[in-house]
Amino acid sequence: MAADLSQIVKAYDVRGVVPDQWDEGLAELFGAAFVRVTGADAIVVGHDMRPSSPGLSGAFARGAARLGCDVTLIGLCSTDQLYFASGQLNLPGAMFTASHNPAQYNGIKMCRAGAAPVGQDTGLAEIRTLVEQWSEQGAPEAAAPGTVTERETLGDYATYLRSLVDLTAIRPLKVVVDAGNGMGGHTVPTVLGGLPLDVVPMYFELDGTFPNHEANPLDPKNIVDLQARVRAEGADLGLAFDGDADRCFVVDERGEPVSPSAITALVAARELAKHPGGTVIHNLITSWSVPEVVRENGGTPVRTRVGHSFIKEEMARTGAIFGGEHSAHYYFKDFWNADTGMLAALHVLAALGGQEGTLSELVSAYDRYASSGEINSTVADQTARMAAVKAAYEGADGVTLDELDGLTVTAEDWWFNLRASNTEPLLRLNVEARDEATAAKLRDEVLALVRATD
Repeated sequence: MAADLSQIVKAYDVRGVVPDQWDEGLAELFGAAFVRVTGADAIVVGHDMRPSSPGLSGAFARGAARLGCDVTLIGLCSTDQLYFASGQLNLPGAMFTASHNPAQYNGIKMCRAGAAPVGQDTGLAEIRTLVEQWSEQGAPEAAAPGTVTERETLGDYATYLRSLVDLTAIRPLKVVVDAGNGMGGHTVPTVLGGLPLDVVPMYFELDGTFPNHEANPLDPKNIVDLQARVRAEGADLGLAFDGDADRCFVVDERGEPVSPSAITALVAARELAKHPGGTVIHNLITSWSVPEVVRENGGTPVRTRVGHSFIKEEMARTGAIFGGEHSAHYYFKDFWNADTGMLAALHVLAALGGQEGTLSELVSAYDRYASSGEINSTVADQTARMAAVKAAYEGADGVTLDELDGLTVTAEDWWFNLRASNTEPLLRLNVEARDEATAAKLRDEVLALVRATD
């Protein structure tokens, strides 16, 4: 019987519980299918620190080699290190990680040569179809199998990032880094080593069981340790990476979280100084301050849907120099349009170390509005609740509605976006206003509609 992959093949990647939902046998078929769909004669494969990652990535490599493809294994790496290898070697790539999901999960993030994303519309649906077919009848084999070789890329990755942002002349900074037992513990020592930085490491031991906290810095409970340590150390800032270290979250010298929108605006201003007149992509949930700062610095802001495939498509289409999301994903033209939290972190360190003020003072110019953060509500009928909210605001004076991604309602002094989760029975609300009182009132108003029972 063909494997049922409906539970593990998502919009942008493969993700599920090992070995209940998928195993090395399926990983081998994914390797073969990836080669067939991309037409590649050589690929690069990396993996995170999860207990199941070495076995799964090795099986994927065997499946690819069986179809005649040469495989370069780069071993332990962050997701952006895999993107670097794909870009630098100009090869399709596969990264074995489940990002911040619990230990029993694993997954595959795939890309074409030059780190171009593979999602449902760009090859993932065909890969799934082949794996389902071959799980029943067996995968084909080439007359001559490909080779499997190992290659070290961490040093080259660090050198490349440091060539994009010069930190050699900054004032000395003390930075606490919480790697969450994820891949930041692997990359940070090499990337930040030898710079004018006093790095205080937290949870750098690679441990895919995440013994200290979930490796998802967007959830406030997971940065509590970092906040306390920044205060205790009198540090200039704190950085937190997620499990596969492609996202970076920042806290200031007071231990207060810095919104990813403020980081997006700060990095956008720096990138526009290097590339005058450039285009900057931002998703529709980032703050009003992002397009404002982009325009103030002579750039063109482009608003897009939430999700890395949309951001990367828009970057390729517009030739954008940079893109940012509210979820702390940061995308750079200089990094093959791929997301790298580490490069964003280097920009923050360079900006802070290039002047004498504190981080809270520095980002105040980019953090101009009051926001709710993302608030999730579990609802039985997403469509009905969305319709109720739309009906409440449609036709109101001075209010505009758009449905680029969920429902965005905008007035002169505030906006909110309400989106349905693709994977859970949730509605996600983001609110922003010119002051705290308006933001709180609007938040409560919309939540009352969302959580009402008919």
